[in-house]
Amino acid sequence: AIASEDIQIAAPPALNVETIGPDGYTFTALIDLYPEVKLGQYKGLSAPWENAELSDDDTNEAIQRFLTEHLVEQEQNRAAMGDEVTLDFEGFVDGVPFEGGKGEGYPLLLGSGMFIPGFEEQVVGHKAGEEFDVNVKFPEEYQAEELAGKDATFKIKLHEVQYKELPELDDDFAKDVSEYDTLDELKDSIRKGIETNHEKQADQKVENDLIDQVVGGMKAEIPDAMIESRIEELVQDFQYRISQQGLKLEQYLQYMGMTMEQFREQADKQVKMRLAMEAIVAKESIEATEEEFEAEIKRIADAYQMEADKVKSLVDAAAVKKDLAVNKAIDFVKSKANIVAGAAEEKKPAKKTTRKTTKKAAAKQDEEPKEEETKGE
Repeated sequence: AIASEDIQIAAPPALNVETIGPDGYTFTALIDLYPEVKLGQYKGLSAPWENAELSDDDTNEAIQRFLTEHLVEQEQNRAAMGDEVTLDFEGFVDGVPFEGGKGEGYPLLLGSGMFIPGFEEQVVGHKAGEEFDVNVKFPEEYQAEELAGKDATFKIKLHEVQYKELPELDDDFAKDVSEYDTLDELKDSIRKGIETNHEKQADQKVENDLIDQVVGGMKAEIPDAMIESRIEELVQDFQYRISQQGLKLEQYLQYMGMTMEQFREQADKQVKMRLAMEAIVAKESIEATEEEFEAEIKRIADAYQMEADKVKSLVDAAAVKKDLAVNKAIDFVKSKANIVAGAAEEKKPAKKTTRKTTKKAAAKQDEEPKEEETKGE
């Protein structure tokens, strides 16, 4: 019926069966149509390019961060702040376990503040293999209202205690962890990496500023179903990622003080950005070339160590090309913008960035490769 009407829907229809009989049934379908977008200005926009002056302190801090990525793990007798522990825990309020209060094999860096105040401090001093209780009180402003201000007891089993030592910073270290033969060469490489990272951050900020301007100038009546559908996708992706850490969504949101409203805000922004860029794609007749499509297939194949033909059989080619066109629309907006650097208002050329297609674009079968979100989103 949808195909015969030649309409584009915004979300799955809501079906209502009205009659059922031996000859069949009748139903009605409530359909949210894909919104019509009226673009505002998207050419000749302006955005500042933020120059970042690097200092010796920046380089030294980056070197220290690099060192911490190559710490030497050592087993520790008793847990201390700064150690990483692996533990099982289960929380009780008034002797009753509460939802989201249980975890097994959970890695925790003591002093990170991941758990509620007082929890990590009470793990300090215990040895691997010990079982003990941690008594805490949930903050009065705690996200889960049923736990706010309540006293709780966590049953703990400590499996492992480790600490990490900084390696000695010398030429031997440089040879062990990099392609360089000397420490000076490694430091120079790190400094160049900082400069590249600052440039990418500045470029991303320009892109975000321009997208915000395009979205702010467009007009569209966006169905709630589109936002809800995007929220569901974000939540599912988030649940998958934190499940790799042995956590449930509710548990993670409680510990991090996050709310579902944050997913809604993100979904709202992403849907509007997508609609605006799709409108630009249509207006400027932007298309992804076959070469760009083949390059994207190769990127996915390389990322998941699959054959390119296998990837092609799993992804929706039209959707991938549509996502590539949307990314080209972002580059189009940047190429037509006035990018000014610093107080001197010097013209800065817009940069073209390489992006990745959305997970949704590749959706076709359950065994498909899982993709990352579009950078513009």
